[in-house]
Amino acid sequence: MVASRSARERKAAAEAGPLAKVRIDVDEQDQFVYKISCTECTVRGHLQWSAYRPGEDNGFMASMDRWTFHLVERHPGAEAPCLAYLDAAQQRLHERRGQ
Repeated sequence: MVASRSARERKAAAEAGPLAKVRIDVDEQDQFVYKISCTECTVRGHLQWSAYRPGEDNGFMASMDRWTFHLVERHPGAEAPCLAYLDAAQQRLHERRGQ
C-alpha cells in the first residue's frame, strides 16, 4: 500500500521536529518534492530558510539530509528524530562529493 501525500507529509514533519514546516509538492515528472522550511531562520531578510533547492534532488532523503545539517549548524540544541541519522547523512554527503 502506497502512503498518501498527506501521510508522507505528516511523517516527514514528525521526523523533522518542531522547528520545521513540511510541504510536499509534485513535480513535472509526478515525483514528490519535499519542501522543509525553518520556522525561525530567514534568508534575504524575509524568506524562511528552506531545504528545497531548485533543480536539485528534493526527494525525502536529500531534503531531510539538508534539514539535518541546518539543525546541527544553526540550532545545535534542537531536538528532532532526524538527528539520529546524522552519521548516515554525512556519509551520503561524502559519497556525493566524491563522485
